[in-house]
Amino acid sequence: MRVLGVDPGLTRCGVGVVEGVAGRPLTMRGVGVVRTPADAELGHRLVAIEQGIEQWLDQYKPEFVAVERVFSQHNVRTVMGTAQASAVAMLCASRRGIPVALHTPSEVKAAVTGSGRADKAQVGAMVTRLLRLDAPPKPADAADALALAICHIWRAPAQNRLQQAVALHASKPATAPKGRIA
Repeated sequence: MRVLGVDPGLTRCGVGVVEGVAGRPLTMRGVGVVRTPADAELGHRLVAIEQGIEQWLDQYKPEFVAVERVFSQHNVRTVMGTAQASAVAMLCASRRGIPVALHTPSEVKAAVTGSGRADKAQVGAMVTRLLRLDAPPKPADAADALALAICHIWRAPAQNRLQQAVALHASKPATAPKGRIA
């Protein structure tokens, strides 16, 4: 499975491609950041992010795209920019028919480090170890993108089984319990 992880942001949008399957060593195929100038018009920044994501999709041809789920922060302006960058990544993948998965920051941290409260340094250290890298990817947005891809590779099989079980249950007709009615 090849996954493009996207850590959305307007100024720095982390991107990283990881390949492998759960239970086996994983391989980093690429890591980087799509940057936009903070003083540029919002529309131009979103187009630049789109062009950057499209280049990554063209070059690495991922089977899945994993994007960090935007959650409410204290700074509404920051969360809006993150949500807009996230929507661009989802749009680019969906336009190509590539499935998109959203993972919360705590879900990613728990998958990679074992703790949903891990800090950036812990995530970077575990990404470095799991992918057998010489040093943590810089900036932290790039390491976070790789962590998203790792999280998806590890969690996708269980999520798929759960979705199949729910679909199977929903397709069966409801039956009345057997026994005496008093």
